[in-house]
Amino acid sequence: MNNNPISNNPSEPVVFIVDDDAALRESLGSLLRSIGLRVELFGSVAEFMTYQRPDTLSCLVLDVRLQGSSGLDFQTELATAGINVPIVFITGHGDIAMTVRAMKAGAVDFLTKPFREQDLIDAVCAAHSRDKQRRESGRHADELRARHGTLTPREQTVMALAASGLMNKQIAGEIGLSEITVKIHRGQAMRKMGARSFADLVRMAEVIAALPAHR
Repeated sequence: MNNNPISNNPSEPVVFIVDDDAALRESLGSLLRSIGLRVELFGSVAEFMTYQRPDTLSCLVLDVRLQGSSGLDFQTELATAGINVPIVFITGHGDIAMTVRAMKAGAVDFLTKPFREQDLIDAVCAAHSRDKQRRESGRHADELRARHGTLTPREQTVMALAASGLMNKQIAGEIGLSEITVKIHRGQAMRKMGARSFADLVRMAEVIAALPAHR
C-alpha cells in the first residue's frame, strides 16, 4: 500500500516510484524527498493504477522487472491508455536490447543498479522538464482549438486553403467566392486566431491539422 504522508500542496511536482523491493523503494523515496520533491511509493503496477493520480507535473520511476509483470510492457500499456507520464527506468539486469526498447518507446532514462544518486536526481529533473513541455504544448494546442472553433465554416476553409499555399484568387476559384470575399474571410480568420502575421496563421493551421479529432 501507498503509505506516504499527505502533501499540503497537491499541485506540486510529484515522483511516482513503482518497485517491488520495499527497501530500495523507501531509499529512493528518501533521496528524492531530501531535495524537496513530493514522492508517492507503490509496490506494484496494480497499486499505481488504482491510485488517484493528481493532474500535476509528474514522472514515474519504474523498475524493469516486477513480480508478475514487466516494466517495459507496462510502458506500452500506459501509452495505449493515453496516460502520458515520463518514465525513468531502473534495473539490476539491464541489457542493450532493453535499453533500446525503452528509449525508443519514449523513456527519459534507463539506469542500471547500482547507479549514482545524482544520476537518478538528474533523470527525474529531466523527466519533470519533459512533462512541463508536454503540458505547455497541450495548453497551447487547446487554446488554438478553441480559437479555431470560433471561426465560421467558411473561415475555417479559407484558413486551411491559404495555409496550404493557395493564393486568394485560387481559393476564390476553388470554393466559388469572389477574391474580395476570400480576403475578408482570411482577415477575419487571422483576427479570431490572434495571428500576428500570415506565417503565424500557417503555423497555427499546421498545429490544428495535427491534432486528433475532438471528442
